[in-house]
Amino acid sequence: MKKIKLALVAIVATIIITGGSVYASFPVKNEVKTTQTTNSNSTTSTQNAELNKVEKALVEKISAKPAKTQGDNDMLITLVLWFFLGAFAAHRWYKGKPAGWNILFILTGGGCGIWAIVDLVNILTDNF
Repeated sequence: MKKIKLALVAIVATIIITGGSVYASFPVKNEVKTTQTTNSNSTTSTQNAELNKVEKALVEKISAKPAKTQGDNDMLITLVLWFFLGAFAAHRWYKGKPAGWNILFILTGGGCGIWAIVDLVNILTDNF
C-alpha cells in the first residue's frame, strides 16, 4: 500500500511539473489599438499623425505571416520523419515543438495513435 501511494504521488508530481508549460492550441492575434488626440498645436498633431503611421506599419509587420523559405521540402521532410521515426516524435523535435510535449508523445505512444494521426493531418494541411 505504501508503494502504491508513493507511485501515485510521483505520478501527480510529474503531471503538475510538466503541466506548468501549457501552450495555446489556437492562434493568438495581437491587436494594437491606437487613439488619436487632437490638439490646437499643428506640430503636435503632425507628430501624432506620423506616430500613427509608424504604429500602423508596425502592426502590419507583426500581424503579417512569415514568408515560407523552404516550402514543400519542409513539409516533405516532416512527413518522412513522421512516417519512419514518428514513434520517437522526430517530426515534433524537427519542428521545434516543446520538449515536454514531445516526451509525453513518446511515452503515450502518440496519444495511443490519436495524437500521431492529428499530427499527420496537420502536416498534410500545412498547419503543423
